[in-house]
Amino acid sequence: MTDTEPATQKLPSGCAPAITPRPQISIVSTLYRSRPFLEEFLAACLEALRQIEVADFEIVLVNDGSPDDSLSYAVERQSDISQLIVVDLSRNFGHHHAMRAGIEHARGALVFLIDCDLEVSPLTLPEFHEKLQQTGCDSVFGYQEARKGGWFERVSGGLFWKSFNVLSETKIPENIVTERLMTRRFVDALLQLGDRNLFLVGMMKWTGFDQLGIVVGKKQRDGQSTYTLLKRFQLMVNAVSSFSAQPLVWLFNAGAAITLTSFLYGGYLVARKLILGDALLGFTSVMAMLALSLGILTTAVGLVGIYLGKVFSQVQNRPSYIVRDVYRPMVCSQQAISASESLFQSSTEKTHSNTSRNDPGKE
Repeated sequence: MTDTEPATQKLPSGCAPAITPRPQISIVSTLYRSRPFLEEFLAACLEALRQIEVADFEIVLVNDGSPDDSLSYAVERQSDISQLIVVDLSRNFGHHHAMRAGIEHARGALVFLIDCDLEVSPLTLPEFHEKLQQTGCDSVFGYQEARKGGWFERVSGGLFWKSFNVLSETKIPENIVTERLMTRRFVDALLQLGDRNLFLVGMMKWTGFDQLGIVVGKKQRDGQSTYTLLKRFQLMVNAVSSFSAQPLVWLFNAGAAITLTSFLYGGYLVARKLILGDALLGFTSVMAMLALSLGILTTAVGLVGIYLGKVFSQVQNRPSYIVRDVYRPMVCSQQAISASESLFQSSTEKTHSNTSRNDPGKE
């Protein structure tokens, strides 16, 4: 089962999946250690939908291999939220892969992407919706005027976006957040991108269309963030190498400059030997140059290896994620049972009628 083949469920007798025409809006979020936030998150989603007066909606939650009971709680809530759909991935694939899974399973004319950790409340949806309706744009994204958190989080976050914009041809507004409202044509265009090394924010920017930002308030989440310093660094390496070959160009320029400097320095030593009859033979300077050259060479090989790894991942053509199950609300009603009985009775009468026609002697 791949990202393009949704899982099926065994339905109880007299039950059917609650499949409806395309809803007006889909709210998409991912689950990873999210159980403490889910109750308040779902309540806020329903309130936001009430405020924009949308009754035809769906909420898509993607379980990204969460080790807590987020999945069981979300499935439980389908009993009182009939528009809730839960996509269970086969393991933890990562935040961006889980978000793509949710976007692919969302059927709404509008798709609202949001994290469920309540750093940005679902009650901001009316602001996004109003901006989209007023401007007619295809995507409204949120950004922070000032980063939240302690000094380390602010500095590291700011450094991430500045570094990305310096190293990449795709420029992204600094302090952008996950939350974004998108039209169906924007979502369809985004899903056409065949990137296996996902950096969704960059992919959304590259997709084009009219995109506008609004300021959102982002509060400090309860509990420790799952984005550690190492994960932030890995994300930056993945983001830059997925959207720019600029580091390779810089590496070539640096190599050419060092080679030129080495030739000039060698020429200087030869001229000094011929003119003055001596040579500068310093063990310390020689070792320093060797260490510098070795460091540059090792970095260059590593950088080329990163890009080669990206190519390897892309040509493998593995799916971005694998779905274990899709939990949809069930319609188990007397009407469904009656419909099955009527169909059976009609089939029986038709069979009896055909038998009578084929055996006139029995009349």
